[in-house]
Amino acid sequence: MAQSISRAAEHGWLRCLSGLMTAALLVGCGGSGEGDALLTSYQRDLAAALGQPKTQPADPVNIGAFPDRRERLFEIPETREGMLDIYALRECHVTSLVAARNNQLGRVAPPSQRWIYELELWRRLHACWHSDVPESLSENNRDRLERLTLAKTEQLPLVSWNTLFDSDEWTGSFSRASSPLEPDSSAAIDGQLKAIEWLHAATLNQFSQEWQHASSTLEGHLDTLRRRPLTAEVLRALLLAEQRLGEANALLEASLADTASCQSLAEAGSKLKSLFQQKPAAIWLDDLEAQANRWLDSVDALLESHVTPPAAIARYRDRWLSLDNPEAPLPAFLTARNEHRSYWQALAEKCE
Repeated sequence: MAQSISRAAEHGWLRCLSGLMTAALLVGCGGSGEGDALLTSYQRDLAAALGQPKTQPADPVNIGAFPDRRERLFEIPETREGMLDIYALRECHVTSLVAARNNQLGRVAPPSQRWIYELELWRRLHACWHSDVPESLSENNRDRLERLTLAKTEQLPLVSWNTLFDSDEWTGSFSRASSPLEPDSSAAIDGQLKAIEWLHAATLNQFSQEWQHASSTLEGHLDTLRRRPLTAEVLRALLLAEQRLGEANALLEASLADTASCQSLAEAGSKLKSLFQQKPAAIWLDDLEAQANRWLDSVDALLESHVTPPAAIARYRDRWLSLDNPEAPLPAFLTARNEHRSYWQALAEKCE
């Protein structure tokens, strides 16, 4: 009997654990979370205060899939020069660099290391071309140096783009398998903003001989980006908030359309407005707006510092990252917030 009870208790504990794990998975996949709990609570309280039927919150859409690798990268032709030809340019100090790139480790180097390599190669070629070395070269070698310098100058912006958009750290920031950003995420944004700002500065200064481009610094910032898919979290939080605001706006609109709505209110319209402006959900929406603006402004500046993107990335940027496309998450969220404020103001004036 005791053994039977023990087994029943064990089975009950396992069911409970399974339920907890399922809930955790739902939160991890964006099914719910603290931010959504605040917004649905706000919506539920709003319906009660207005005397309106409760709204069943709907799931927001997910963000779009990030373009495939072949759609987001530039084709960069290989530079093919024989080692004897490169050796003829030994006074430019590129021989060991080219040899390191062509060995087994160099051929499988991650995108970040390829950018460091191409950056250093361009710097040495550029410095060499603007030195006294060309005067000591044969005509063929001087032409080769000029050709290589021009080619690497043209390719460097494409290489820096490919470095970013071929890295798992950056593309992972747009993962659809993510949760919406939650309250109290400002520390994570602060940390990743430093990484974005460094990458922005590196792009702007890649043609500067004075810019420091230590490999360890680049890897450190990419590792920061790897920690969480922050862009996706911000976008999904905006989509969720827009959805909940739209549902709340529908409640306010219905109340305003009812000629007898003021009699159904729990308090005078102006008092209700003041009370709801102080709710945790309203504070979270203020914070989300500030954090989303900070993050997406920085992402936009980083993209703007690069070359004109491939078509697939341009479309993705306009649809999901734009600061002014009305259908993009941030502008759509801001529109929903402004409408929400307008509805509250109209209710306060009507039901004073």
